[in-house]
Amino acid sequence: MEISGSALFVKALKEEGVDTVFAYPGGNNTDLLDELYKNPDIRVILPRHEQALIHEAEGYAQVSGKPGVCLVTSGPGATNTVTGIADSHYDSVPLVVFTGQVSRPLIGNDAFQEVDIIGMTRQIVKFGSTVREREKLAERIKMAFHIANTGKKGPVILDIPKDVQTEMGPSDYPKEIHMRSYRPPEGVHVGQLKKAFSLLQSAKMPLILSGHGVMMSGAEDILKAFAETMKIPVVTTILGNGAIPVDSPSFVGNAGMHGRFAANMAITHCDVLFSIGTRFNDRITGELSDFAKNAKIIHVDVDTASISRNVVVDIPVVADAKTALEKLLEWAKEPEGDSLKELSDWRNTIDSWEKEHPLSLSVNEGVDPKKIMEGIDEVFPDCIVTLDVGQHQMWATQFLPVKRERPVISSGGLGTMGFGFPAAIGAKAACPEKKVLAITGDGGFQMNMQEMATAVASRLPVTVIILNNGYLGMVRQMQELFYEKRYEATCLTDDNGRYIPDFIKWAQSYGVSAIRVEDGSDIKGALQKARDSKEPMVIEFMIPSEINVLPMVKSGTPIDQMILE
Repeated sequence: MEISGSALFVKALKEEGVDTVFAYPGGNNTDLLDELYKNPDIRVILPRHEQALIHEAEGYAQVSGKPGVCLVTSGPGATNTVTGIADSHYDSVPLVVFTGQVSRPLIGNDAFQEVDIIGMTRQIVKFGSTVREREKLAERIKMAFHIANTGKKGPVILDIPKDVQTEMGPSDYPKEIHMRSYRPPEGVHVGQLKKAFSLLQSAKMPLILSGHGVMMSGAEDILKAFAETMKIPVVTTILGNGAIPVDSPSFVGNAGMHGRFAANMAITHCDVLFSIGTRFNDRITGELSDFAKNAKIIHVDVDTASISRNVVVDIPVVADAKTALEKLLEWAKEPEGDSLKELSDWRNTIDSWEKEHPLSLSVNEGVDPKKIMEGIDEVFPDCIVTLDVGQHQMWATQFLPVKRERPVISSGGLGTMGFGFPAAIGAKAACPEKKVLAITGDGGFQMNMQEMATAVASRLPVTVIILNNGYLGMVRQMQELFYEKRYEATCLTDDNGRYIPDFIKWAQSYGVSAIRVEDGSDIKGALQKARDSKEPMVIEFMIPSEINVLPMVKSGTPIDQMILE
């Protein structure tokens, strides 16, 4: 039996277990949407902007564990997704992005709303293809889902011309796909892993650096068991926050540009650094020539290309984090005698650094961001948290413990302002039974605040927590510390000091309740109202304008050279 390309598209989604599509209509994807209309068992969520659409799909993917599925039209519909595609590329979030395209005879003729989206995104996708032959449509869709959700996960993009959508052809959809050109690693090179284990066993000051890959592979419990058995301290990247519980005796804290003093000092002074599931970006390493300069470095990563790309390592291990840790745990045993004493002394040294410069924050006026995070910790012990990008993001990573029952979703590698609120909507779509909080700054929130219409119309109630300091705070902080307080293009008030917009009136225009908190004593009460609400809600916390995230490592300097006050 022959069916249209659009009917095959929907059949493929069903075969792949897709239950939600984030879609925005246009002239060159209406046939696909028309077919989805006939299949109401797949939910279509209409955002108010394609950039928000793709962040919503990212939030959905990170909560559901399935690829987020996007459908946009050609031209500006496609180009509006590029930021989110790049974001998912850097954070290894599986997405399958379908773009409509002009009919095949028009391709290359500068037709209305024609762009080469495959060429534009070649550097930020795992796989991209324009489907020019109807008989290859099923195979390409199968490839897209397989590639997105295996190995180092990430985005793929399929561009489907309008005439391919309407052309009749075979209805078959493959059960599996075999690709000689794509073979993600399976298993682990035991010889390399034994070398790594031997090096860890002989170390006097070992350290584990855990990244997002540990969490993506579901290896948190195994990492905890291995680290605690071997008595090895653990520091994490921002996205790796939560890879080990904060109450574990091995936990130290986040490392990097705004990491804990003790974590950065531990990296600087360790003699063996076991890095797993992280790609050593500059926010973690600081000045490369000084990074872990006393250490032999082991790097475990599922992506061969990530190993020794930024930091040259001594023992490379290409493997999924869970596969490698399971094997290491088989060999692990508790240290004894002199080895145990050396490890105890090392832990005591790290603890002394923590006591010397613990994380702290206090304000004399306005609302204290630390107390906001402590209030969220108390009032929302079981929820999903999404973060936007900026100072609030760093305060959350510093003062809001990540727990299995309270996962945190954030934009790490690209640092995309406007991510947090739409990601919360996607997370709520994936897990409607859990409360979802979007913690954002006043600047980042305005980049996709129109998505409140999506939250209301699609019945996806999320709570938005805005930390409003009237500035683009992270850049203002750099201007204060390094540019003699020349606050150019970072103040969000008008010439009279009036903030634009009024978030309370804005929320009310959407039929959403909103609270402005200007006194620290009102933090808990406002959060409790949000906890009890079954509708979308906005809480605006008025924090001081000139308040900084510390510690801070200036870009291009070693991570042990921290600004502490």
